[in-house]
Amino acid sequence: MSDSIKHECGIAFIRLKKPLDFYLEKYGSAFYGIKKMNLLMLKQVNRGQDGAGLATIKLDVPAGKRYISRTRSNSDNPIASVFKDIHKHFNDLDADQRRNTEYLKNEIPFTGELILGHLRYGTYAKNTIENCHPFLRQNNWQNRNLVLAGNFNLTNVDELFNQLLEIGQHPKEKSDSVLMMEKIGHFLDDENQLLFDEYRNLGYSSEEISQLIASNLDVVRILKRSFKNIDGGYAMVGMIGQGDTFVLRDPAGIRPAFYYEDDEVAVVTSERPAIQTAFNVPLNAIKEIGPGNALIIKRDGTLSEENILTPTKRLSCSFERIYFSRGNDAAIYEERKELGRLIAKRVRKSIDNDFENTVFSYIPNTASTSFYGMIDGLNEYLNTYKKEQILKHGDSLSEKELERILALRPRREKIAIKDVKLRTFITADQQRDDMVGHVYDVTYGIIRPGIDTLVVIDDSIVRGTTLKLSILRILDRLKPKKIVVISSAPQIRYPDCYGIDMSKMKDFVAFQALLKLLEENQLEHKMEEAYELAKLELKKPEAEMRNVLQDVYALFTADQISAKIAEIITPEDIDAEVEILYQTIEDLHQACPNDKGDWYFSGNYPTPGGFRVVNKAFINFMEGVHERAY
Repeated sequence: MSDSIKHECGIAFIRLKKPLDFYLEKYGSAFYGIKKMNLLMLKQVNRGQDGAGLATIKLDVPAGKRYISRTRSNSDNPIASVFKDIHKHFNDLDADQRRNTEYLKNEIPFTGELILGHLRYGTYAKNTIENCHPFLRQNNWQNRNLVLAGNFNLTNVDELFNQLLEIGQHPKEKSDSVLMMEKIGHFLDDENQLLFDEYRNLGYSSEEISQLIASNLDVVRILKRSFKNIDGGYAMVGMIGQGDTFVLRDPAGIRPAFYYEDDEVAVVTSERPAIQTAFNVPLNAIKEIGPGNALIIKRDGTLSEENILTPTKRLSCSFERIYFSRGNDAAIYEERKELGRLIAKRVRKSIDNDFENTVFSYIPNTASTSFYGMIDGLNEYLNTYKKEQILKHGDSLSEKELERILALRPRREKIAIKDVKLRTFITADQQRDDMVGHVYDVTYGIIRPGIDTLVVIDDSIVRGTTLKLSILRILDRLKPKKIVVISSAPQIRYPDCYGIDMSKMKDFVAFQALLKLLEENQLEHKMEEAYELAKLELKKPEAEMRNVLQDVYALFTADQISAKIAEIITPEDIDAEVEILYQTIEDLHQACPNDKGDWYFSGNYPTPGGFRVVNKAFINFMEGVHERAY
């Protein structure tokens, strides 16, 4: 994606099912779990550059020994910083101490059986160490401690905040992370008290009761009570001090979560390939946590997947498939290729099937997979064309003409190269814009000036800023007759409120194009009408709200909006004609049939809170309020 937008956070969890002695003997290290966690996090680094954190819980340690350890970092290289902090506890150990698992368990931090890692990509809160997961809720009662981390954004934070006030709490922040920690913590406390009273009435001593609670916490009941009326997208991991763990996924399956289990470990990650690589297991050994379900791992190591919330229509985030997730997942790789293949027909129309005078490429590197698919689609057409031409002309076809026909193929080239040595950290706008203009360089001598059309494919075009300030100017240096920019994703028209930092209407170039079209067609009053309707929508119950902006967009075709986007992002000082082609929503669904969450493209939100957010974001724009709508 040439535009810079925030990614998703990443989660990684390991439950060691065997004693540390087992891993020492089989794998040569008592730090097996930490090493695997390091690899899991590195394989998901695409999901978090703002911070990282890790927490461990030890099972069955004597009273008076620390059993929960945590470290977090918001440095420039947070994963390295986290593991440097962990390894400082191991570096000075001698060979005997490294093999003394009882000593390691009792005296050395981060040698627990439960290991939770998190990669943070902040979407709203400041990038401070306090905002890095995991979060820790401490208590002197082991069964009341809670460690929480996740990939989530909630849309009803105000409602959640008021719920905590009603039960007598005094939250220290109004962030979804802190509020969820306190809400789950409240019902964890409640469950502890319920069991304590039950066992006290049966005549058990307080010491006996603690052990009984540790073995009999009803995690399903805690989660059902905690997540009642929660709106948003989430994959949330919680570790309870006595050793129970849960991983809960939202009812629409918006955020991803995968797991693997054998007799040695249970593992959970945001991305499937991370498990495949770290543990060398086949694709079919990894399962997906169902929407609305929780994977529950009890302190004795038993694992079950339990339904917590009634699943809604599955609307997993399609942006995960188009861009955010690593492309080495088998299904995602094929889907990205299919996105390119499906758009090939529209590309052919744009270039009028002139393959001899067209060069195809991609920007940035993440678009390479959809580029391969686009080339496949073009070759499929050319193979049919060649066959038709040969059969049509038969014996009358000259050898020279036959050679010309057979030689037809897409001219695919690596045109743009990103210069990784250049950093665009300069804050002064004019200086930064100048630096942005040199982040990419081009391969000279491939484009025939004034003759060739240059087609480049991108993952998505959100704001169009990088295209206007940098890429189009750079490509124009090659003097192509025309530049066609392809987006393998549809037009982004609406804010996302479930994890991606796309929350302000004015940031979307599709919305800017809509405003221009309304102005040019003397339809500005439609915005005022929609504004009044949006205010009325916010007075309705969330379940009855609708997205008023959909009616305004419907005044124009997708092609009209694309053409206006091309005008907006084309610099005045370039010579080439510029055309923008976007993927259609219908083809997106065809390419990604199991992940049809498309609210940022279509305006059809998977939860009631989404409709409130889009109307609020529109009202904010109309009133000149520059803040997030949730």
